[in-house]
Amino acid sequence: MTRIAIALLFAAVTLPAAAQTIYKCVDDNGGTLISTTRANKDCKAIVGSPETSLPAPKARPAAAANPTPAGFPRVQEDTQKARDNDRRHILEQELAGEQRNLEQAKRELAEQESLRGPAGAGGVERTAPYRDRVAQHERNIVAIQKELSGLR
Repeated sequence: MTRIAIALLFAAVTLPAAAQTIYKCVDDNGGTLISTTRANKDCKAIVGSPETSLPAPKARPAAAANPTPAGFPRVQEDTQKARDNDRRHILEQELAGEQRNLEQAKRELAEQESLRGPAGAGGVERTAPYRDRVAQHERNIVAIQKELSGLR
């Protein structure tokens, strides 16, 4: 039973793909003939298969990624270099501070791990915030290094 249902479903799904043009023809005696083929030159298409190929739309010229208005003020090259150097200096200071904070967080984590009692009673819960701080400082360092690598 299910095989028949699956076969019917498959046939129903593929039926529109096999659709053809249907013609209505009038023969010499005045009789009407409906067929998928043209019987004579007096046949008219009554149901046509949909157009499957359409002309491609005309390509538009690519617009600029971020067009700058004509009257937009430009920054002098030396001014931009000074800004870039300031940014690099600030990021390097932040990186040094994060590295110091990471070392401090690692020391605090080591202290907490050394305070464990027998069989580490409650040690995991107690050290979790310290591990989170270490992980946060490591993520910050990676982010700052990524930002530094993107500078000109």
